[in-house]
Order: sequence, then structure tokens, then C-alpha cells
Amino acid sequence: MKKATVTPTTNPLGGSLKAARDKSLSHRAAMIGALSQGRTEISGFSFCQDCLSTLNCLRAMGISFSLSPEEEKVIIESSGSLHEPENVIDAGNSGTTIRLLSGIAAGIEGLTVLTGDESLRNRPMRRIIEPLRLTGASIGSRAKDRFPPIFILGKNQLDSFSYQLKVASAQVKSSLIFAALRGNGPSFIEEPFPSRDHTENMLRYLGVEITKSKGRLKVTPPRELRARDFNLPGDISSAAFLLAAAILVEGSRVVVEDVGLNPTRCGFLEALREMGAKVTVGKVREDFGELRGEVEASYSKLRGIELGPDKIPAIIDEIPILSLLATQAEGKTTIWGAEELRVKESDRLRAIACGFSQLGAQVEEKKDGLIIQGGSPLKGGRVKSFNDHRIAMSLVIAGLISQKEVTVEGVDCIEISYPQFFDHLQQFGCPTIKVDFEK
Repeated sequence: MKKATVTPTTNPLGGSLKAARDKSLSHRAAMIGALSQGRTEISGFSFCQDCLSTLNCLRAMGISFSLSPEEEKVIIESSGSLHEPENVIDAGNSGTTIRLLSGIAAGIEGLTVLTGDESLRNRPMRRIIEPLRLTGASIGSRAKDRFPPIFILGKNQLDSFSYQLKVASAQVKSSLIFAALRGNGPSFIEEPFPSRDHTENMLRYLGVEITKSKGRLKVTPPRELRARDFNLPGDISSAAFLLAAAILVEGSRVVVEDVGLNPTRCGFLEALREMGAKVTVGKVREDFGELRGEVEASYSKLRGIELGPDKIPAIIDEIPILSLLATQAEGKTTIWGAEELRVKESDRLRAIACGFSQLGAQVEEKKDGLIIQGGSPLKGGRVKSFNDHRIAMSLVIAGLISQKEVTVEGVDCIEISYPQFFDHLQQFGCPTIKVDFEK
């Protein structure tokens, strides 16, 4: 297991670099390419562990592809049909992989069994099992449908369905959209609040009829999917850590280029502006329904804000790093309606409260959120990552502004989503982080 030792920096961060590629889009591009007839070239693919798990699962379902990591490129060749795998499929640590592939597997004749690592085997699955049963597929999982492994006995044509999501979850919504592609008629999916809509944008790009009215999606099964190429932008969820570092370290100014700016993913940028951060967006363009551009951030004095359930879906992945910013803001930050954070790679509400409190911040854990009193200096110390990549990276950034050295245990998990994280910080002029193995 690796640890990161972070010495507080006195040097401003500066420069510009290209954002790490988008993990959410990479998962979906690979799956859509597998379901399409022909050749799909995916430029800007994220070669993090989670996305490699998706590719490995698709290979087990009969899909062939070639990889060029140095060019960030994947080429998929597919007839548009997947087949029953010969063995249990391992989704690693990726909740996106296991949930979205469950929807795809519902439309494959035969048995598919999906599992994952220890963390994934303790993440909730009932939220996809119950609605997927409406398609006519047989599906279930361990502990009375609570946890993986999950089995799906699928069929070539599924029943159309109508379902109202209990939580605003892009993973659940996307799983159902993939199942709806194999329906015998239009299916309807309603969500309580908007969640990221990458799946809808990418399928519309391939000609699938997906319409939305008052929060209700209508998915009409296509006669066929013809392959098209994707050029993917960078990941706002990864860029958030670099932007936060610039906002926190005095004198800093950084530019992160080619960042995805989908409105359903930009809650972090909106929260930064509300907190008074100096953040600007430029060079915006659109590809396959997805906005992209560059984001500039500079050192800023911040103020506390309130985040409620209507804002949580668009900022769910960035709450750990936003919580760090809140510890340095003037006044109180209140986050509520965020109980979904308890069922991520870790119980993130508890991990945030524990980690930052150990460093000297005033963080109160609530049932569905956090209350953070800003203005307390971070004192340094030794903290655990909870084997959660976003917690680990947030604690590393905290070390840059602490009074004394911070040691973060278990930073191996950062490879799951952002393998370039330490290199990117170094490119911005941050040489004060040492990563080595625990003795």
C-alpha cells in the first residue's frame, strides 16, 4: 500500500495543461460502441482502472478492440450483438461498470453474473434490480438483492416499461436506458432531479429517439445502432482537484484545458462562483451534444454556502474537494440531501468528517450531509484515504495548505480514476509531495 507525504507549499501554482479524460464518458462510449454495428474509434479515452474494467467486461461478452494508451485511443469492432459470457465478470471497483452492464445484460440471451472487488461488493444493487425486473429479465443478487454478485438471465427482446427513479442517479437511469434499447416498444423513465445526461446525448448522436418532458424520458428502441466515432473531453471531476489547489494556494493561477462542461456536471463550478472563487470558462464548443472548454482558476478568498438536494446530483463527485474549500471559507457551509454519499466507494460523509477533523477542521457529520465551519487552519497529521480515490485526493490537496506535513495512507486508489494526479500537480509547480510504499 502506498502513502503520500505532503509538505505545505509556499510556491504559487501556475501553468496550463490538458485535463485528464472523462471517466463517465469513456465507460459509455465503450458500451455504446459495443452495442453498435461497425467500427467505433474513441479518442480521448480514460485509461484509468475503472474504464479498463469496463473494457475487460465487454471482452468477456464477445467484443474485440485495440488499445493505444499513448494516444488515448480505443477502437472497437462489433456486430452490435453481445453474447452470454463463459465465466463470472469482474467489474473491479467500478459502480458504473456493474450497473450499466446489468442493463445491457438484460437484453442478452443467457446468464450473466457480475461481481467486483470488496468495496463494490458492498454497494447497493436493489436500485437497478427492481426496475430491471419490469423488462421481463430475471435478475437478483446477494443478501436479498442488496449487494453483488448480481445475476441477470436476459432475453433478446425485453418488455417496455415505465419507472420513476427513487433517487436521482445517472447510473440507474443509464442502466434502464440501455435495457430500453431492447424493448418491444417505448419505455419511460422519470427522475426526481436532473442527473448527468451523457448516455442520452451519446445515443441521440447515434440517432436513437430519446425525448424529455418535465423530467420524464421517453426511449424508443432503434431498429439498429450504426457505429460513430467519439472524441471525448476532459473530466471536470478530476479537474476539480487542480482548480481547488489553485484557489487555496496563495498567488496561484492555473488553466485546465479541454474540460467537459455538460450543464448536468457543472455544479462544482457554480458552487465555486457562489463561494466567491475567481473562476472563468472560455473557448467553449460542442461535440455529440457535450460542451467542452477551458477553465481558469486563481487564488481566492471564499465564503460559506448552502447546498441542498436540488443541487447535489450535479456536484455529487466533487463534494469531498468542495468540503475542503469550505473549511477555508469565511462562515458556515451546509450540505444536506446528500445521503447518496454514504454508498459510494466509502461512506463519504463519514470519511470527509473524519479526515478533515483529524487535520483540525470543524466538520460536523449529519445523517444526510455536513456542516462545516470555515476559517480553521489545518494543522497537519496522518490520515486515511478509506480506500476512496476522491477522499485520498482531497486530503492530498489539504496537505498543500496545512501548517505541518500531512501523510495520506492508501493513495493507491487514486489510480482508479485519475492516474495522472500527482504528475499534474507537479506540472503546476508542486514538488512537495512524496509517494512511496508503507513500511
